[in-house]
Amino acid sequence: MAKFLLRRLLQIIPVLLIISFIVFSLVFVAGDPVALMLPDDASQEDVENLRESLGLNEPFIVQYGIYLRDLLTGDFGTSYRYGTDALEVVLDRLPATLELAGLALFLSVVVAIPLGIWSATKRNTSMDLVATGAAVVGKAMPNFWLGIMLILVFSVMLGWFPVSGRGTFLHIVLPALTLATGIAAEMTRLIRSSMIESLSQDYVRTARSKGLKRNLVVYKHAFKNSLIPVITITFLQTSTLVGGTLITETVFAWPGLGQLLIQSVYARDMAIVQASVFIIASLVILMNLIADILYRYLDPRIKLN
Repeated sequence: MAKFLLRRLLQIIPVLLIISFIVFSLVFVAGDPVALMLPDDASQEDVENLRESLGLNEPFIVQYGIYLRDLLTGDFGTSYRYGTDALEVVLDRLPATLELAGLALFLSVVVAIPLGIWSATKRNTSMDLVATGAAVVGKAMPNFWLGIMLILVFSVMLGWFPVSGRGTFLHIVLPALTLATGIAAEMTRLIRSSMIESLSQDYVRTARSKGLKRNLVVYKHAFKNSLIPVITITFLQTSTLVGGTLITETVFAWPGLGQLLIQSVYARDMAIVQASVFIIASLVILMNLIADILYRYLDPRIKLN
């Protein structure tokens, strides 16, 4: 296990380097941030002095080297919008995003697992048609449209939930449902396919021939051996969750990392953009690492070394 973790951690380093290079390159070609940091009546001398103090007059490769040096100490620069350390602002918004993403993922799993199993055991029946149809519709609905519809129905017309913001549990219900719908639909279809394959295996037929109860065969034998793709899709949904929060947090004015990133892109607050993307990439890599470790315990045939 220790060798596996060490090897995976070493593999993460070049991935983070590539991500940092891509992010820095995009920020470099996005334009001169000095124009946004100084007033319109600033003299050319003031512009040049600020560019020199920030190191923006250096060649691209030199600026990237300075960026990597600062990155090793957790220094992403200072946000000109907030006047404080960019990483501090990002980490302050991160808990709200993790709260929303965590609840959305929990709702997805709670809905998708029983629905996928039920659909597989009722294959080619009207119940299966309803479940698979609902999954297709859920996957097809864009997050921004679904969020607006939920606001119109449950906030404006019925008045059951707040329209936006973060405070009580009621504030997170609609954003979490919006984010969970597409993920639950994807997971339901995968669980159904995996269960159908497992139920057709010889060991399941053997268990049935021994007279074991139906639920025992389905959940202990078939579902347990279907967990590998389920774990895969669950942890890989991290990137989908991140992409979904960018839209969902904007629609519901949820004060998380997604909303901060969108606002910072519009404002060209590049220190915040760099810190946000780096933190998001690190979270996705961490989730993939956890998924790889879980594989070993779910399926002993998978060797970590």
